[in-house]
Amino acid sequence: MVRLSVLVEGAHGLTWARWKEFVATTERLGFAGLYGSDHFTLAGDPPDKDSLELIVSLAYAAERSERLRLGQLVSPVSFRDPVMLTRQMLALDDLSGRRMVFGIGAGWNVREHAMFGYDLGEIKTRMDRFAEALEVVTRLMRSEEPVSYSGTYYHLEAATLLPRPQRPGGPPLLIGGSGPKRTLPLVARHADIWNAVMMTPEALQEKLTLLDALIEKAGRLPRDVARTLMTPVYCGRTTTELAHQASGRRASPALANLSDAALLEQQRGRGAIVGTPEEVIARIRVYEGLGIEEIMVQWFAQDDLDGLATIATEVLPKVAG
Repeated sequence: MVRLSVLVEGAHGLTWARWKEFVATTERLGFAGLYGSDHFTLAGDPPDKDSLELIVSLAYAAERSERLRLGQLVSPVSFRDPVMLTRQMLALDDLSGRRMVFGIGAGWNVREHAMFGYDLGEIKTRMDRFAEALEVVTRLMRSEEPVSYSGTYYHLEAATLLPRPQRPGGPPLLIGGSGPKRTLPLVARHADIWNAVMMTPEALQEKLTLLDALIEKAGRLPRDVARTLMTPVYCGRTTTELAHQASGRRASPALANLSDAALLEQQRGRGAIVGTPEEVIARIRVYEGLGIEEIMVQWFAQDDLDGLATIATEVLPKVAG
């Protein structure tokens, strides 16, 4: 069985009214979890859209839901201080009754960093900083004793976060991305959950094989790291329905002028799950066969809760039991 959750792309016009609807609707429809992206704005050119602050929105969801897994995909350490972020996630996990997933990443959106004065840096800088942030986060979450750390970007001196988390070790740590040289080795060393992003089954199989080898090299067992996938799921009976769900992708200039059919084909080729409920179920079964335990449905059409209802009614019972 595969859990189905929803990932709301917050920079595509998320408001409090819409977020409240997502929290209530995803829980009522039976989805396993609700996640948010962590961005100030879109990566492409203006016009920009509303973008709800993620940590505050997770606090609302923690209080207003009862069973949903909650988290971020993912919070970048390039503008989220890892000490404060860890403190916030531990508090949210306690508030939610141990339902948080701590998603963390290096950062990538050049435009939002330039806009608000955050130093994103070159790839090497981003990954060096991310590696240090993971040391900080894991030590603060998992050690019952005060911890120290001295790096280029972060420093701890006999530090401890109180109160200690109700869940031993804190919420599970999720790392997204699939870079073979830096990201996957960090997953193998630190993560409880790996999140692949919009990947075809063939590409995913290659990454999973590499990840297993890296996990064993790090002295862990492959089963120590759960495997999840974030990908768009466009589910409907007509091209019009499917294209409406995919319309948020037109924020990319390269996709803005494609016909509906061409847009859907482009998304399918990148790894999105596209089609009728029967076709969507069949595709999910392929990912299940590769060991994917949870699919986060990347949702752009924030005015289309009917599309989520279709997935919940016609797909969810068949794949999640």
